[in-house]
Amino acid sequence: MSFRIHGLTLAPFRPLFDMDDAALTAMGARRMIADAPNAAPCRVSLADAEPGERLILLNHRHLDDPRSPYRAEGPIFVREAAAETTPVVGEVPDMLGRRLLSARVYDAGWMMTDADVVEGRDLAGRLEAWFADPVVSRIHLHTARRGCFMAAAERA
Repeated sequence: MSFRIHGLTLAPFRPLFDMDDAALTAMGARRMIADAPNAAPCRVSLADAEPGERLILLNHRHLDDPRSPYRAEGPIFVREAAAETTPVVGEVPDMLGRRLLSARVYDAGWMMTDADVVEGRDLAGRLEAWFADPVVSRIHLHTARRGCFMAAAERA
């Protein structure tokens, strides 16, 4: 069963880059500069920031359905130079392929039906297996160690 991994839309985050540091801090966000390769994964472009790139670190509610007891939010990075990506069927972005991930599998009512830790390089096969189950509607991918939301996968 095919899948697509998609990032977040840029529009809600774009105004943050025009805010000064005091305004960002007041809302619990921070302007950051990537200081190492593969250390700041952008949730819009699904690409790691290059050292020296500017980002915003902020809290984001990635599961907001009021019917679900699994509502969740957490920290994400968004690159100032981020551009939305078009999901490619069956493709795992490099940003995910190089990380240890926690996958949370949900049905159409946002109830968790499965979860596991998976190496990013093995993600495609796991997603295909999960989406072979007609009950599975979507899968959220998080970093396994820090637990931060990374991206969402849906059946293609």
